[in-house]
Amino acid sequence: MERKKIGMAADHGGYNLRKWLTQKLQEEGYEIVDYGNTVLDTQDDYPDFVIPMATDIGNGTLSRGIAVCGSGVGACIAANKISGVRACLITDTFSAHQGVEDDDMNLICLGGRITGSYLAVELVKSFLDAEFSGLERHNRRLSKIKSLE
Repeated sequence: MERKKIGMAADHGGYNLRKWLTQKLQEEGYEIVDYGNTVLDTQDDYPDFVIPMATDIGNGTLSRGIAVCGSGVGACIAANKISGVRACLITDTFSAHQGVEDDDMNLICLGGRITGSYLAVELVKSFLDAEFSGLERHNRRLSKIKSLE
């Protein structure tokens, strides 16, 4: 799978931040698989966009994704319902890379109404640049989580 190919999903609460991130990531050479919403619709629902993207991450079609809703909480809850997805609401750069390195996080959730656009770019870059360590203790922990799926 290409590391530069990532999914992006957002409802109305994350619409503007999604547009900003898409532009910035494309400038960095990333290919964005856009799960929508592609129009600003204040009546849309984040599961309609997040779940299809999370499903593609869970089945291995994509290796990473970015989900944005108003707070990031709903997108995170929805994404984590999909087997194979390890999503987290991220607000700091340490957690953005540490979540990948230690916990093999594959989907970052952001709050479109609470995360500034420049910070969002830093968080996403930290997430995308990180790699899972593969250390025994991390694999052991992940095995315990995967057994619940």
